[in-house]
Amino acid sequence: MKYSFEAKIEKTDQGCKVEIPFNIWEVSKHRDEVEAELHRDGKVIPCKLLPLEKGKYELLIQGECAQNADLSKEQHILLRIPATLIKVDKESPYSPENPIRKIDSINILIQPEDGLCGQTCVAMLAGVTIADVMEMMDCREWQATMGRVISALNFYGIGHSGVIEFTEGKEVTLPKCCVMMEKMGRFSHYLIHFDGKFYDPNLGVLDEYDMSKLLGYLEVKCE
Repeated sequence: MKYSFEAKIEKTDQGCKVEIPFNIWEVSKHRDEVEAELHRDGKVIPCKLLPLEKGKYELLIQGECAQNADLSKEQHILLRIPATLIKVDKESPYSPENPIRKIDSINILIQPEDGLCGQTCVAMLAGVTIADVMEMMDCREWQATMGRVISALNFYGIGHSGVIEFTEGKEVTLPKCCVMMEKMGRFSHYLIHFDGKFYDPNLGVLDEYDMSKLLGYLEVKCE
């Protein structure tokens, strides 16, 4: 997966560093130094993610890219972290060519317990029960990270963007369908945007949403 965000670049003795605005543990099984790729000006530049604490990482950029970095303003960062998704340990009968359903509507589902918002979002998109998703994902309350959600979408053959867009509270025009992440304490809360409405596993169907709460989103292909 690729991760898109805006960030300031800081000079260090080792090169340049960028603080990652999301929790690496939520999208990756890695907990140590991570090899990654920075995509910039049509080039792929090897880089490293260095752990700080509690899933927070910083991106270390070295070489020519670091020397030419503009430190005066925020830069658009497109980062690829290989092998970050947690694989679903089940054989899938679905594929992008044969998805479980065409997403042309969303029926609201309310999570039966706190901490099941990710599973509930997948269930709404796939048109199955929350229990079905929990069994397929093999994860319980507070375990459905974005990495697991993406793996579940792949299992059901539901197409999505290859880039997670991190907006960090900025105003943004959302795609027709997407899985939204908002920060809620130590965890992320997940909900769905579809065709101008917001489907929240806690609150039901909403006509409006406060974008200042939005951490980022993953576009889901529909119709």
